[in-house]
Amino acid sequence: MTWPTDAALAVLLGGALGAGMCLLLVLVPRIGAPSVSRRIAPYIRDVTDPAGTTAWELIGRAGAAGALGWSAALERAAAWAVRTLGTSDALGMRLSQAGRVPDPAAFRARQLAWGVAGVGAGALAVVGLALAGSFTGPSLLLPIVVGVAVVGLCDVLLSRRAKARAARIAEELPTVLEFLALCLAAGEGILDSLRRVGSVGSGELTTEIRAVVLEVSTGSSLPDALTAMSRRLRVPPLSRAVEHLVAALDRGAPLAQALQAQATDAREDAKRALIETAGRKEIYMLLPLVFGLLPLSVLFAVFPGVFMLRLGVG
Repeated sequence: MTWPTDAALAVLLGGALGAGMCLLLVLVPRIGAPSVSRRIAPYIRDVTDPAGTTAWELIGRAGAAGALGWSAALERAAAWAVRTLGTSDALGMRLSQAGRVPDPAAFRARQLAWGVAGVGAGALAVVGLALAGSFTGPSLLLPIVVGVAVVGLCDVLLSRRAKARAARIAEELPTVLEFLALCLAAGEGILDSLRRVGSVGSGELTTEIRAVVLEVSTGSSLPDALTAMSRRLRVPPLSRAVEHLVAALDRGAPLAQALQAQATDAREDAKRALIETAGRKEIYMLLPLVFGLLPLSVLFAVFPGVFMLRLGVG
């Protein structure tokens, strides 16, 4: 046996021993017992979080951190991830657009956890290569490469999810505005109309409308809740519609006509965006034609003549 195989066996057996010891430590009452925050959080939820939107997430974090008694280590690791990767308003905006809790520090901590998992997966791959006899020097870089790739993939997936959700909100906006205008024209108030849209809808925008209704029910004013929603999502058509709606509420203008006009503008924006997307797709469709079909046609036209000349025929 060579030294890479011996090292791989040592890592494999040592990792199995460490995992078994950690599983045994979970059975110790002092280590495996739930933390104080996890035990008392359900009883103070009505004081700290009336809507119940973040208490259970904190309970899950506390349980995950305290399952092996590593809460302090995980907190230090999360703080290190925040210092290394950094947090910004742009990250909070992407989290809000993606429909997640706008907590950049928690996202960086999860990103660090996935990076560590990627490093572990790369290390297991190196051990497998060593046991298979295919170990080479550059394969030692595999854990670092996999860890960095996983960390970058978390950012890419968040950006794609935020962009897709913002696009769905922009697509749902004309229909929601028209339904709101219909409810207002039927004699309902603006808050009742929003509540009705939130109760019968099932899209991303109706989810945000339900959050607005909940904020108004807990004491916020309707213009402030709508403005906070537009600032949180930062979807241009929605921001314009909210600005006109808040201005109509402040000035006492007819809301039904204002919403109908905003719905018409949103549909026009959607048409322009569709035309622009079609123009870009047209260019993309030329790529297989120019680089695939055209060279193949030239090859079919030229090859028979070249073959006949080589044979000396004609």
